[in-house]
Amino acid sequence: MQKHEQGKTSVMAALAGNVFITLIKTVAAISSGSVSMFAESVHSFADTLNQALLLIGIQRSKKPADDIRGYGYGIERFFWSLVSACGVLFIGAGISVYHSINSLLHISHEAAAFSLLGIIVLLVALVIEGATLWIALTELRNGEKFSRELFQEADPVLLAVIYEDGVAVCGVIFALIAQGVTYLTGNAVYDAIGGIAVGLILGVLAIMLIIKNHKYIIGKALDEDIGADIIEALERDPCVEKVIEFKSAAIDVNKYRIFASVEWNGSPLYEEIYGEGDLQEEFNDIKDSFKEFTKLMFRTTDRIPRLVGNRIAVIEKNITAEFPQIAYVDIEIN
Repeated sequence: MQKHEQGKTSVMAALAGNVFITLIKTVAAISSGSVSMFAESVHSFADTLNQALLLIGIQRSKKPADDIRGYGYGIERFFWSLVSACGVLFIGAGISVYHSINSLLHISHEAAAFSLLGIIVLLVALVIEGATLWIALTELRNGEKFSRELFQEADPVLLAVIYEDGVAVCGVIFALIAQGVTYLTGNAVYDAIGGIAVGLILGVLAIMLIIKNHKYIIGKALDEDIGADIIEALERDPCVEKVIEFKSAAIDVNKYRIFASVEWNGSPLYEEIYGEGDLQEEFNDIKDSFKEFTKLMFRTTDRIPRLVGNRIAVIEKNITAEFPQIAYVDIEIN
């Protein structure tokens, strides 16, 4: 699967599911007056908006590199994922917690909220949210075993869907518990507490996503072990005496550009020229003329930048072949 398309299936499935879930939760919240159901309807509405933003990010990240953005537009998906995360925090968590606390403060004026329709809606939502979560996890796994590294290097767009759907499942469970306890006790306090719990879970989710996308936007670096392997590969080339400085930054999902300042050894290039026999033949032709010898020196000097450039191109090609996640290599001779 192409990196630009990763997460699109999950986002589309989650968006379709959340549009339907938002409608039925809103109807249930209005008919029952349940605070936890209201929090859930706001939660699903926020998820719907956020997944629309994620689709925008996926679409914009497909744009090829141009004169304005020489490394492409892959970073767009991280920006829109960040906007989505802020939406979860301010719309989903903020409104849910505010409304629930307000209801808790005025609980004496409210009757216990419970309705069979609300329970049915929550059960339907649990099935749909569970199905979209499974789709997202399957896309993330992509035939591999689940591991910590799999989540660390995951596309923030896909990870946003997984976290949002995971929290949605937890939120529905909290709302079901709140509705059940409210029905058994006749006390609407538990319903309001359920709404606060849903909002707080959303807040934690949003902060996790903001931190994840912030790393990419400011320039997420390669894993230190991979960076060390790349430095070792650079220093294996006979023309590279030592890597003095090494930097890396993400430009897309699992796609990086690197910069290396190196101490250069030109001896192998001289041996390459000498081995071809060209200098010996040319020198024999002009050895009795200092003027012609001077011209030969100028011609030889003119060869050096081309030889160095060609060698750097070979090194860059070898690095991108050995490390597929490296898209651009910039080498500077110190």
